[in-house]
Amino acid sequence: MTLVLAAAFMMPVPDIPILHETSRNLFFHVPMWFAMTVLFAGGLVFSIRYLTGNDLRMDHWAEAVTRTGILFGVCGLLTGMLWARFTWGTWWTFAEPKMNLSAMALMIYVAYFILRSSYDDPEKRAKIAAVYNIFAATTVPFLIYVIPRQLPSLHPGADGNPAFSDITAPELRLVFYPAVIGFIALSVWIAQLTFRLTRLQIHMERTESGSHD
Repeated sequence: MTLVLAAAFMMPVPDIPILHETSRNLFFHVPMWFAMTVLFAGGLVFSIRYLTGNDLRMDHWAEAVTRTGILFGVCGLLTGMLWARFTWGTWWTFAEPKMNLSAMALMIYVAYFILRSSYDDPEKRAKIAAVYNIFAATTVPFLIYVIPRQLPSLHPGADGNPAFSDITAPELRLVFYPAVIGFIALSVWIAQLTFRLTRLQIHMERTESGSHD
């Protein structure tokens, strides 16, 4: 991952009109969205596994990967805003469907944690959260990938955008593909740490509760 980051900042990049040096953001912005998508897919799997087995560990996994997915989604949105500032002249525009629909997808997942905080009973919270997480996961492909491609867009890679062929030039792919793998691996590692922290907190709470009894 360190080598990927070093190459992202130091390697020469093709002089793409409008983008210029900001094309380096490809090594961060897009891999973060890939990592987010993988984590949200993991949340879907763990939610289904909870509903079929009633194992609270699966709920804790679903919570951990979803929380980490939101983190990478926010980072992806922030790097997208940075790109927008230098290429479109503004941090945010409501005329760009991909940007707005991506923010909407993240808000749907933020509601997942608001919903979780509304219930004290672990099993009831896990069941309702799992059902909602399945719903949330089904919205991601449409909000982030399907619908934006059906609408006019300035986003690099959109249909008819001349930047697409340049931004995926062979020399960029040498760093881009390893960056995707690296960010996905990093996100999985953070999700594992989050899961272990949750389990540790639950263990400590049970231990304290037992000592009080």
